[in-house]
Amino acid sequence: MEWIRNLLGYEGMIVVEPQGRSGGLALLWREENQASLRSMSNNHIDVETRVNCMSPWRLTGFYGEPNRNHRRKTWDLLRNLARDSNLPWCTIGDLNNTLSHNDKRGGAQYPNYLIEGFTESILDAGLTDMSLEGYQFTWEKGRNSDNWMEARLDRALVNTGWLNLFPIAKLYNTEGSPSDLSPVHLDLKARSMGQGNKHFRFENAWLMERLCYQ
Repeated sequence: MEWIRNLLGYEGMIVVEPQGRSGGLALLWREENQASLRSMSNNHIDVETRVNCMSPWRLTGFYGEPNRNHRRKTWDLLRNLARDSNLPWCTIGDLNNTLSHNDKRGGAQYPNYLIEGFTESILDAGLTDMSLEGYQFTWEKGRNSDNWMEARLDRALVNTGWLNLFPIAKLYNTEGSPSDLSPVHLDLKARSMGQGNKHFRFENAWLMERLCYQ
């Protein structure tokens, strides 16, 4: 990751090392003093961001438990993070869970208890699921076969304070990834701050780009 940080010209980086051959998270940002670590685990990196004269807000890069038997850990982590601060908050990443049966196509029907448990945790955390612009599925398996499945596992969840800061933000599915997950791109435009843009891209690492208003 240090090689990637240098290649991109970023100053800030937080890494959660993999456990054996699995896991591992990374969050990178452009200028070192624009983010500070709040907490981290094998499934998240939570930072507070400060950009120019804007109010501080939280960004949490998130990776949901892939094992369905452990999915409750994801839900409880969302609730615990929500209780940790009242700052405007965005959590983005591969949550490894769908919110409705429309979020999945192909294969067996997604279990209702997983949808209901995830939905309840989001409500308890005071978060809203951002709509996704573009292709509605971010994960696939078995393309061009009889067992082709697609699902929306990647999303951005935000609270009311964050929506007030970025009322016209958009979340895009950029597609075109060689992996089984499509990168999602969060385009932030703070209406009260003029025409400045900020961008976040997620795919197995979180990159915080162009964090200064032009």
